[in-house]
Amino acid sequence: MVTSTATTVDAYLAALPPERREVAAALRALIRRHLPEGYAEAMTWGMPTYEVPLDRYPDTYNGKPLAYVGFAAQKNNYALYLMCVYSDSAQERALREAAAAMGTTLDMGKSCLRFRALDRLPLDAIGTLIASHPVDEYIALYEASRATSGSAGAAKNTAAKTPAAKNVAKKTAASKPAAKKTPAAAKPQARAKAVPKRG
Repeated sequence: MVTSTATTVDAYLAALPPERREVAAALRALIRRHLPEGYAEAMTWGMPTYEVPLDRYPDTYNGKPLAYVGFAAQKNNYALYLMCVYSDSAQERALREAAAAMGTTLDMGKSCLRFRALDRLPLDAIGTLIASHPVDEYIALYEASRATSGSAGAAKNTAAKTPAAKNVAKKTAASKPAAKKTPAAAKPQARAKAVPKRG
């Protein structure tokens, strides 16, 4: 990933060639037009980001502000990072369906949407997605995902304290199939079958 040493988004845009600056500026305008209050524009990870300030939410796994959206002008394409998609598969499906409706497909990983031209993106759907998570709801979604993955036990306890986190956790749990329990009596038999007989 190409990173920048610029300290402000204005400086980042100014350093781009004119045609790439035009696309990056349009992305910035789209994000800012739909961004809920409480997120801050910054330069983190060498690219423009829209994040939850640390004074609002310091309990992140890496000590950096909780990223919500980011974008970058790469060498051969552009990248739009939608972190709420990483935490919410329903949002990803909605985005892909919006792209299919306009006759295109998305080049998208867990949260990174790569593209070469803005007209290949479902911009209205992206705007709706960005607008869909106020800061408190996004923090709750983040905490619930950490609790579900088991990566932070403390986050599980914290998430349980907020009503929004409880709702997110319930939806996440309901979407997963129940694990089948193996009867205790069956375990020794299964183990015995796996051991070859000696002649």
